[in-house]
Amino acid sequence: MATIGFIGVGNMGGPMAINLVKAGHQVKVFDLSPELKAKVVAEGAEGVDSPQEAVVNAEFVISMLPSGPIVESLYIHKDKLLDAISDTSLVIDCSTIAPENAINLYKAADAKGIATLDAPVSGGVGGATAGTLTFIVGGDDDAFERAQPILAAMGKNVFHAGGHGAGQTAKICNNMLLAIHMVGTAEALQLGVDNGLDPKVLSDIMLQSSGRNWSLELYNPYPGVMETAPASKDYEGGFQVNLMNKDLGLAMEAALKSQSATPMGTLAKSLYVQHGRNGWGMKDFSSIQRWFEKLDS
Repeated sequence: MATIGFIGVGNMGGPMAINLVKAGHQVKVFDLSPELKAKVVAEGAEGVDSPQEAVVNAEFVISMLPSGPIVESLYIHKDKLLDAISDTSLVIDCSTIAPENAINLYKAADAKGIATLDAPVSGGVGGATAGTLTFIVGGDDDAFERAQPILAAMGKNVFHAGGHGAGQTAKICNNMLLAIHMVGTAEALQLGVDNGLDPKVLSDIMLQSSGRNWSLELYNPYPGVMETAPASKDYEGGFQVNLMNKDLGLAMEAALKSQSATPMGTLAKSLYVQHGRNGWGMKDFSSIQRWFEKLDS
């Protein structure tokens, strides 16, 4: 079993670290929040007081952080964590950040002889807890193969998207599509309800028809249709609107640089920005359903 330093044990990182402990790995965790760190320690991890302590003798260093600037600040700039990491360690950053941030980390680490992977995830808090995440990995073949047993303890699907930064590019493409079909699903459900249809009946019909999609099947945005979905829990938990807005911003930045046409992604971004400004930023992104309800009131 491996010695792992894990930095950032919030809604996603916490369950991921716990699954590594359950798999028998020795996991040292650090988070700026003592409460979040304590939850993972209670499951068998070792809590430490700094990122530098977390990486001592670590074969793998895993991070799950909110943004690219924070990732660069931790590893390269303010905390200079790369200076404390052994050149025999493998750094796996699971944050969703811009491809440029991932490439900057790779270059800084490579200069010190440290291997890195960008490995953002899909599957949400539920997938993190169940150990069924999808990892979308960018980096060298050797590092990818070395990381496989570690990632397998936290997820059920591991894809090698390409070189450094490719994992992040694939992730932002996926999340742009996720936002688009969630908006479309919410819009269609509200149209049906406004015209007298039962949302559960309409959902069942569309699930057996050409409108079937992930949002409709596994994450229905209409309250009461799917008991396990955030929509039936006052949109608590899950993937926050603020985080969706961050990821859509990354997609728009990538589109600008590549001169890609993203009319649907741009519209989804606009809708989610407005939704967040309406006070829904901390709620699950499927709460965009309420945006359509408000238009009718």
